[in-house]
Amino acid sequence: MSLIDEHHITCDILVAGGGMSGVCCAIAAARCGANVILCQDRSVLGGNASSEIRMHIVGANGTGGSERGEELRTEAREGGIIEEIRLENSVRNPQRSPSMFDLILYEKCRAEPHLSLMLNTAITSVVMNGNRIEQATAERQSTEDRFVIDAKIFVDCTGDGRLAAEAGAAFMEGRESRDQFGESLAQEKADNKRLGSTILMQARKHEQPMPFVAPQWARKFTREDLKLRLYATPGDEEPTHEYGYWWAEWGGEIDTLKQNEQIRDELLAIVLGIWDHVKNGPPETAVGADPFDAANWAIDWFGFLPGKRESRRFLGQHILTEQDLLASRKFSDAIAFGGWSLDLHPPEGIDAPLLQPCQQHEVPHLYDIPLAACIARDISNLMFAGRNISATHVAFSSTRVMATCAVMGQGVGTAAAFAVLDNIEPKALTSNRNLIEKIQQQLLRDDAYLIDCMNRDKEDLARVASIHASSEMPDGEAVQVASGQTRSVHGKRGAPVDREHPGTHRWMADPTEKFPATLQLNWETSIQPTEVQLIFDTGLHRHLTLSQHDGYAQSMKWGTAQPETVRDYIIEAYDGNDWITVIEASGNYQRKRVHKFECNSPIKSIRITITATNGIDHARIGEVRVY
Repeated sequence: MSLIDEHHITCDILVAGGGMSGVCCAIAAARCGANVILCQDRSVLGGNASSEIRMHIVGANGTGGSERGEELRTEAREGGIIEEIRLENSVRNPQRSPSMFDLILYEKCRAEPHLSLMLNTAITSVVMNGNRIEQATAERQSTEDRFVIDAKIFVDCTGDGRLAAEAGAAFMEGRESRDQFGESLAQEKADNKRLGSTILMQARKHEQPMPFVAPQWARKFTREDLKLRLYATPGDEEPTHEYGYWWAEWGGEIDTLKQNEQIRDELLAIVLGIWDHVKNGPPETAVGADPFDAANWAIDWFGFLPGKRESRRFLGQHILTEQDLLASRKFSDAIAFGGWSLDLHPPEGIDAPLLQPCQQHEVPHLYDIPLAACIARDISNLMFAGRNISATHVAFSSTRVMATCAVMGQGVGTAAAFAVLDNIEPKALTSNRNLIEKIQQQLLRDDAYLIDCMNRDKEDLARVASIHASSEMPDGEAVQVASGQTRSVHGKRGAPVDREHPGTHRWMADPTEKFPATLQLNWETSIQPTEVQLIFDTGLHRHLTLSQHDGYAQSMKWGTAQPETVRDYIIEAYDGNDWITVIEASGNYQRKRVHKFECNSPIKSIRITITATNGIDHARIGEVRVY
């Protein structure tokens, strides 16, 4: 007699994988009205960003030598759901706790009434009907349960692509040849090598010396072994060791799926060997001759789960290539954007001491990610988001980073929900121009950014209002709250020049005007709105991400609301006789705020009064929508 209890459940959309792409995909689909199940095989959400791995979330605004960002000119940080999560994390997690981030992701999913979260639950098989997935089986070993899940659409956000592979979807592995797609950065000959994995660690400084004795099986490293890594950048007078080493990479020459246990064992030997080198000096020096002044430092944490970079990439209706990204090719079905460099690593990882740990080739401008790269070409109701989308190895080296994965997750989740509501399968989405436009407009309404895609929502009454303010700056006129775009991307390495739409795209009150500052929308014909949506400035030109790296964190406004963001405000309505206070909001730190609007009679005007920001000396609003 089996101990396994079997359960049969039904949903509109099954999302497999609870990393950043899966979380944003599931939330987006649920908010669009679809009934969603999110299966995550670990006990926490976040994938490589979770407390189990602790990689910081990066994206189009880059980092290190490939940074992209300038206030009121190039605002490349991702918006939408991932921005909502980042802002929440910054305010509620000033201590930068990885476990607190796990909790925030958990709460975001639990808060959605149309989303059922199933942790510790892995997809193990699917049932096919021709080229269509009928159902998937998921198992939760911890409770001895098996779930047979019927869904209309299946979205694989697992990274490794377990669900899609079970369905028999075609995929690519390794590195393509230069001739296969005409990519200048590709290998001369194709091979099955890929980017390796990394185990991160954290160390903490104490008030007294903290000895470290490495396990016998830890690797031994010489200065020569690490000269392009540990010794590549001169340290400060007092180096810090709090974040670990992203370049402690290994496993790209073997199967990152089937040999992941071996990869974990070797990565543990590598990271502890590096720490032995830091603490006790390289083998060629006397014991205790510490070139890093790490005597008082001790390991606080290290992972047992490799942070995986690459495995399967599935064949979609379009395969993204190096040329698509470097030329910022326009896609009419764009559902997200990217901008991270083409970031190629030697598959040998740390075993290639004479090779740089990465070669970053700058992407000149932000680029489109098309829906066609996220829809299987051979399975009619299968989609994917994250590092397993349809891309060559070279293109994947940019699209793989987590903030980019998050925005494509939101795009795919939105598209999947619209497909369900219109009763069509994903394979038909990209040929349905009207539906693509509806999806894109919904993404804009949900604060996603799409290059050259402007608000054309016919139901948005703010677009036909006359708009005035108590004061304004020359580049921040009141009417810009209805410009159709909510950020500036016309600066260096922003949107392609022919699609950039210059301007600040926000109302900015005159700093000489003391608070309160007011913005007013008037209509010739009375309206009876049910909803007002505001988009505030949250400093999208800056980095904002949870990181255990102290220096990186200091470059952000972390642990607080962003200074540009409106904190306290009042929304009033004018019915022709009196001004009626409808909304009073205080302590705001989010970018997008939606307020239900209850008026018993038609109105002629809406007035927004800003009484305080979270730091700057004037009011800013990026967009007002009225429905």
